[in-house]
Amino acid sequence: CAKLPYTDAVIHETQRLANIVPLSLPHITSCDVTFNGYFIKKGTTVVPLLTSVLKDPSEWEKPNSFYPEHFLDEKGQFIKRDAFMPFSAGRRVCLGESLARMELFLFFTSLLQSYRFTTPPGVSGDELDLKGIVGITLNPSPHKLCAIRRS
Repeated sequence: CAKLPYTDAVIHETQRLANIVPLSLPHITSCDVTFNGYFIKKGTTVVPLLTSVLKDPSEWEKPNSFYPEHFLDEKGQFIKRDAFMPFSAGRRVCLGESLARMELFLFFTSLLQSYRFTTPPGVSGDELDLKGIVGITLNPSPHKLCAIRRS
């Protein structure tokens, strides 16, 4: 990943924007806490809304746009962002996060190495709906796509 910072940034930005599990798993507070002026009693069930962080305008320059530069410094090197948490938050973060990151990188780079992806003839990239279909998970809207084998 270190030698492909833009690719890594694209993968992270895809995860940030797609956010397939906008409501994380429920957590329970382990002690009384005051958060943003609100008192939360020990034992309260809390459901983190990851979208509120992944699309927070105070954290992201272009929160609702696909912008891989969110994860690149001025020299084009990959940077980690504290506000990037697609695998949940807190001590109960997804156990499979490192495996998922590795598989995403391998799958994505293998596809890009073998294919060039475009919209179908007559369809503009601006016409693609990136909002998704909301349910328990956020699913991508159906799209037609052309995968052209690289020679």
